[in-house]
Amino acid sequence: MACGKWWKRTPKDENMLQSMSRFEAMRRAVAIVLGILAGALTSGCAKPLDHPEIREVLGEQVEAWNRGDLDGFMRGYWKSDDLIFSSPKGQTRGWQAVLEQYRKSYPTPEKMGQLAFEQIQISRPGEDRAEVSGRYRLKYPEGPRTGRFYLHLRRINNAWVIVRDHTVDG
Repeated sequence: MACGKWWKRTPKDENMLQSMSRFEAMRRAVAIVLGILAGALTSGCAKPLDHPEIREVLGEQVEAWNRGDLDGFMRGYWKSDDLIFSSPKGQTRGWQAVLEQYRKSYPTPEKMGQLAFEQIQISRPGEDRAEVSGRYRLKYPEGPRTGRFYLHLRRINNAWVIVRDHTVDG
């Protein structure tokens, strides 16, 4: 009859089964929480840490702009005749033409103001492609100027560069 003992539940067996059920419930809860966190991190919900290589390009542009360094600011753009910059004023093609347009619009560091990027959203539709949207704020003594920007970046020669920039005031 020793074998029959395996089929009878004792209070000790019940406690063990309840402990296993609690353990299983806890394991499932942890798995669900980890799944939610993984989904949030991969869906773009984690702002400060997502795509640091893209944020670095934007950060270097802000630093150069705030130093009054247009050449440094332009390092974030693709140095190609196929670069496109568009705004409500029209479209400019080519790295050199975009630089000249910036020099015409911002001839001195005082005219450039102090730049900040805000509400940056980054998506990576491909391994070597990224799309960025956000707001810019230029701070001047007479008050700020703001707008939105939409960027398309590519990784070219192992460096992330802006290949298309659409910027609007407001």
